[in-house]
Amino acid sequence: MLLQTNVAFAVSSPIVSPASLASMYALTTSTILSAPTSTLAAPDAASYLGSNWGLSNGKIQNGISNLAFVDDPFPDSSSSSTNDTTSSPVLQVTYPAGSYSHDTGGAQFYALWNSSSNDAGLGGDWESMLLTYEVAFDTGFDWVKGGKLPGLRGGEDIYSCSGGEAANGTNCFSSRTMWRTDADGEVYAYVLESKKFCDSPNVICNDDGYGTSIDRGAFSFEAGAWNRVTMLVRLNNPVNQANGQVMLYYNNVQAIVLSNLQFRSSSNVNIGGLFFSTFFGGSDSSWATPNTTYTYFRDFQMWASTAASNGTVSSAVRLQLDQRGSVWCSWGIGLIALLYVISLYA
Repeated sequence: MLLQTNVAFAVSSPIVSPASLASMYALTTSTILSAPTSTLAAPDAASYLGSNWGLSNGKIQNGISNLAFVDDPFPDSSSSSTNDTTSSPVLQVTYPAGSYSHDTGGAQFYALWNSSSNDAGLGGDWESMLLTYEVAFDTGFDWVKGGKLPGLRGGEDIYSCSGGEAANGTNCFSSRTMWRTDADGEVYAYVLESKKFCDSPNVICNDDGYGTSIDRGAFSFEAGAWNRVTMLVRLNNPVNQANGQVMLYYNNVQAIVLSNLQFRSSSNVNIGGLFFSTFFGGSDSSWATPNTTYTYFRDFQMWASTAASNGTVSSAVRLQLDQRGSVWCSWGIGLIALLYVISLYA
């Protein structure tokens, strides 16, 4: 009976809505990225995004022909225990067969929060930002070696911190989600890479200018259904300390927490907004999709604050971590008890 109780508890983790998480970190300013009331083919979809999503320099960087607003392909799917279904068209992204990198498939653009800065291509002065959205992959989606999904970015250089153009502390940073082989999920970030940071558990640094893999396999995506991704970034403060934070919630359940990042070495680097970046890859054909395939996106929302990280995790989030540790400790005790009972009758 003890084991049964603990196992049931172990598979049940706290559900935290994006709005609740924003409240925990006093992110009181919010914005919603709208969807059209009817379907739109390319290039009308790109025109809608340019008019309504506050794009940097007013344009899509890559993949205009790969963007369309379509009817929801999974209308009966919801990403969590909350009611996430919607009747609005969803943003479809096409990855042509053989494509890899943002130059050959998928799409990439930078949606700024502070639309008054769009002509300069820069965002506002946000120091903390939470992004949430839902993504769905085609039924039978071939994950190949991996690919990028949207996240956040900031800094005056709006083109680096992607594609092997490294973060140097004064130019920019980016923090995206990524899928890997067999649907494994992770945070993929362009940040400053110290030896101490790269020696951290579950951190994989690259020495070729490409981004850092954080907690690869901490969760798994599901094809043929809606998946909710919620990412919180809090910039390091002061700028010479590695106390920045990134958190990722998958379907409203905490999956990744890291609190020793240095996103910047200059106060000129702030968070600008949504980095919509999705493609297979990877920078060579070994990452290419063998078939033309699609992803779908909906329900983009952001919360923000001008307060940076103080190196601490919200007490409510810390309680979740403590509960998770207690859960698995109890599960382990129950398993040991079961093995002991089995040994008595062996």
